[in-house]
Amino acid sequence: MTKRILMLEDGNYFIGNAIGSEKETIGEVVFNTGMTGYQETITDPSYYGQIITFTYPLVGNYGVNRDDFESINPAVKGVVVREAAEYPSNWRNQITLNEFLKEKGIPGIAGIDTRKLTKLIRKEGTLKGILSAATADKEELLHHLRSVRLPVDQVHEVSWAKAFASPGDGKRVVLVDYGVKSSILRELNKRNCYVTVVPYNTTAEEILAMHPDGVMLSNGPGDPKDVPEALEMIRGIQGKLPLFGICLGHQLFALANGADTFKLKFGHRGANHPVKELATGRVDFTAQNHGYAVEKESLIGTDLKVTHIELNDETVEGLAHKEYQAYTVQYHPEANPGPSDVNYLFDEFMEMMNVKEEGELHA
Repeated sequence: MTKRILMLEDGNYFIGNAIGSEKETIGEVVFNTGMTGYQETITDPSYYGQIITFTYPLVGNYGVNRDDFESINPAVKGVVVREAAEYPSNWRNQITLNEFLKEKGIPGIAGIDTRKLTKLIRKEGTLKGILSAATADKEELLHHLRSVRLPVDQVHEVSWAKAFASPGDGKRVVLVDYGVKSSILRELNKRNCYVTVVPYNTTAEEILAMHPDGVMLSNGPGDPKDVPEALEMIRGIQGKLPLFGICLGHQLFALANGADTFKLKFGHRGANHPVKELATGRVDFTAQNHGYAVEKESLIGTDLKVTHIELNDETVEGLAHKEYQAYTVQYHPEANPGPSDVNYLFDEFMEMMNVKEEGELHA
């Protein structure tokens, strides 16, 4: 089997077996702790520009199917696994993980110590990495890796360029696409919403002209401060329409209201993150995928209040506006690949949109 190297910018490297595409790639090396859901993870646009390390030792054991895609064209740069299953067993399986990665032009590496790599990332933080042929000169590879700057236009790359509709005869929702997962759209469709998906740089005036019942800010990749176009739009619609934000949408909502964000050392990526709702004390296990978070101290003096916190590190996981019907969460209530504890947030959004009079949009 062809050998491949994963070189990190700190000089550490791993040599394993090549899977997927044969091309060389550079990205930010991160890890995901989910035990299942590798297809949804690989196709999540929020992973744009990243090389994903799966901590679960066997990946690909149920194959890849037509139903679990979060986007048509995956935006990940590479995949790292301990073992890639060659003979998946599941009634929905259509192709193997290796075949899927080849088809989508995504290189990967298998057979390395993913536990060691994960511990290294936890200690040092996320690192740039390059996947290349094992025969490449290591010094030249490291020099090249260190000279490359990672992109900062991730949202521009993954957002739909033109608006499109997903019809329904219920509430009219504008879904602002910063890298939206298909499962968010599916949850709105389940509730019979007429959803109009619009590009990330759509203005408040353009959204208001559509006369929606509510607006949703989607998830997406990268640093929220690289999407300044969103802030004026959010200020222009909050108080006029019910607003619900997820992940990157949550961070953009915070920035638009005067708070700040910061980069986490190694991020939250997995399906086992406990989140506490402060009003009730309820704890839910959530799916998460983000490298940035809202700075709690920066919320002092703003019109925002914290509604949820992450129990592992006490970072901000939910916000609500003190005056307007607007709230956001850092985690993923659409719950693909799971768990589904917080799916009820979509129902709360539906209830919020039942308010018809503009004067009732205040909390």
